[in-house]
Amino acid sequence: MFDDKQIFAAPLAGVTDRPFRRIVREFAPNAPIVTEMISCHSLVGGHKNCLRNFDRYDDEGAVGAQIFGADVALMADAARILQDAGAKWIDINMGCPVPKVATRAGAGAFLMRDHRLAGKIMDAVVRAVQIPVSVKTRLGWDDSHKDWRDLIGIAADCGVRFAALHGRTRAQLYLGPADWPDVHGCPIPVIANGDVKCVADLSRANDLGYCGVMVGRAMLGRPWVIGQLASGMDAPRDVGAVVRRHLEYSLEYYGERTAIPMFRKHAAWYSSGMPNSAEFRIRVNGISDADELRHAIDEFWGCDFAA
Repeated sequence: MFDDKQIFAAPLAGVTDRPFRRIVREFAPNAPIVTEMISCHSLVGGHKNCLRNFDRYDDEGAVGAQIFGADVALMADAARILQDAGAKWIDINMGCPVPKVATRAGAGAFLMRDHRLAGKIMDAVVRAVQIPVSVKTRLGWDDSHKDWRDLIGIAADCGVRFAALHGRTRAQLYLGPADWPDVHGCPIPVIANGDVKCVADLSRANDLGYCGVMVGRAMLGRPWVIGQLASGMDAPRDVGAVVRRHLEYSLEYYGERTAIPMFRKHAAWYSSGMPNSAEFRIRVNGISDADELRHAIDEFWGCDFAA
């Protein structure tokens, strides 16, 4: 069984921001957590409209900062900035399948098609920082190009410390079941990613030679799932209180105008499968006031935070 330092929270765009990481950390104090992917261009340019460019990680425990891009020098500069901001390691995104990253920007999963550029980026980032560097990638571009083992070999030669492997190709996006290959014999530790949901998945990953697992979409509406996998803890009895804390963290971080529309998806995920959840989601989607959203959450989960 993997311990809590081997069960990672995956980087999820639009999800694993600082407020969400705070909630995950409440249930998994020692788990390694990866940030949302951060554009090297945006970070190095100091774009003020992206708050994550200015995050500090000193007080967040084991947090790795994930960067993406295709410019070798900017990726190295971004890694240095994040190291100075307190990240415990740097993760290079080599698996994002969305077109604006993987095709138009020539980054993310596109680096699986250009191993020469991928090697240059990995080498530059490793040389730029004194903290560990990891990569997150996929099986390959499509079923005809499943060359993940070659890319992990290049990563090892560049000094990358470990890799997370998502068990789908870029062509699959997030469709179909994840297919984890056997990774025995890989030159660096490999973390299994894709459809990690239960304790049985941990055992299967271990049997296939993985050194840990990375939980992604199973965290949506269940930020306590890593704690459950690591220690067998129960889900919180008062989910409404968790939702309210998450909301307050979001309001504190983003401000009301930005936080409310961003939080609607979280409210939907938290309520999924509960009685009257559809009506709740419709109601929340029409709310733009923080007090009104607090009241809707309290009413749905039967909470009373008035005192």
